[in-house]
Amino acid sequence: MKAWFVTFAEYIREANHTVYTILDGLSNDEREKERGSYYGSLSGLVLHLLGGTLFFHSLFKEALGEGSAAVKALDYPAVSLPKGKLSEAQWKSLGPAFESSDGATVNFISSLKDKDLTFPIKLNWYGGNPPSVPLSFMLQQLTAHGIHHRGQISQILDELKVDNDYSGISAAFLPK
Repeated sequence: MKAWFVTFAEYIREANHTVYTILDGLSNDEREKERGSYYGSLSGLVLHLLGGTLFFHSLFKEALGEGSAAVKALDYPAVSLPKGKLSEAQWKSLGPAFESSDGATVNFISSLKDKDLTFPIKLNWYGGNPPSVPLSFMLQQLTAHGIHHRGQISQILDELKVDNDYSGISAAFLPK
């Protein structure tokens, strides 16, 4: 099962890189324009996507503890998420932040053992029932979260007539 999650993490890394690269080709005004999504602009969606990854990482760290080899894989430079409209410099800081966090996700999952996937992750969702879910469930949620928000970005790019076939079937991230 772990191999599936490594593949998903590699996909996430490639998809986020591709989305960021496409959006980097737009002007800052185009990225910051209100688009009617829950997170407003394309930049708002990207910030939420990155923030979601950081949130999941915090849950993993809390559950597995700092002494865990897997948690050590989540050690990367702190990412500070800007608030409000982004300047061009703030936007440019997100590319390296995605590289660090997505690389850490791959390294984290790669360092797990299959039995670790059953480790309980405590959460306060669902009204406390259940009080925890297996790590494998949260890894699936991390994957679904990204797919959902990259789909929103894709829909906006479609409306702008910006080529964005990043969601097509790619195998570039698979081992050779």
